[in-house]
Amino acid sequence: MASHLLGPRIPSREITPEGVYLARRQIIGAGVAAAVTAGLGVRRARADAPGLPATKKGPFATDEPQTPFKDVTTYNNFYEFGTDKGDPAANAHTLKTRPWTVSFEGEINKPQTIDIDSLLKLFPLEERICRLRCVEAWSMVIPWVGFPLGPLLKRLEPTSKAKYVAFTTLLAPDQMPGQRRGTLEWPYVEGLRLDEAMHPLTILAVGLYGKALPNQNGAPVRLVVPWKYGYKSIKSVVKLRLVEKQPPTTWNISAPSEYGFYSNVNPDVDHPRWSQARERRIGEFLRRKTLPFNGYAAEVASLYAGMDLRKNY
Repeated sequence: MASHLLGPRIPSREITPEGVYLARRQIIGAGVAAAVTAGLGVRRARADAPGLPATKKGPFATDEPQTPFKDVTTYNNFYEFGTDKGDPAANAHTLKTRPWTVSFEGEINKPQTIDIDSLLKLFPLEERICRLRCVEAWSMVIPWVGFPLGPLLKRLEPTSKAKYVAFTTLLAPDQMPGQRRGTLEWPYVEGLRLDEAMHPLTILAVGLYGKALPNQNGAPVRLVVPWKYGYKSIKSVVKLRLVEKQPPTTWNISAPSEYGFYSNVNPDVDHPRWSQARERRIGEFLRRKTLPFNGYAAEVASLYAGMDLRKNY
């Protein structure tokens, strides 16, 4: 194992409709079904999760109320474990997060593969209280634990040809029952422009609420890009590859008319099947106005200066 870092298509009918989502939230609010998933999937996933090193407060935060841990860990999109929002919590106990390695490939001077525990020792972990906005018009506020992706990429020494970062999720149908079906093209893949990946808001998350990531939330390591729609936050990452050309992404492959490469939160661009102008924060009854770039416009709008943000959705 290299250790250079240590030294010098889904059919639209299968996507949860907003009406179904709202009805489900009423059920969860009443205490039905959530108690089952909280009692089974969450407990099992957390019981096997290793501890995390000490964390510090990160430079970016929000003072908005945090989404309850129960909701964060029982209402998830993770199609590798099922298409229903409760499926990941119920099914993700089959995921084996140790041993786990992440490979770094492509247009870099230091290609290598490193195990996750060695990776955790490289950078101080931070708590980042960030918003997560899903394309289905719901949102959460989550205290992630992780580290900025930018310093890691710098240590890999990207070449002059590196323009994008392509991410890949674990492919393991024996552990991920959703991969035994053709719901999406597996393994799940995602991509960022290099400057997006290098932005200090972009992190690799390894925990939430001070604990290691539960399996259903993307253990042991996932991407978090706070100003983009949540489906851009690829889970259970096993490979990063720096490339010259824009890489394919799973949702763009499956439904290119609905899911663009950039995935920036733009309330003025509706999804073909629902409005993006307002959102429902999990745990709240009333809708709130959706903010451009999910409320992070001051930090990231300059990345897209001169771009048509309706065309580049």
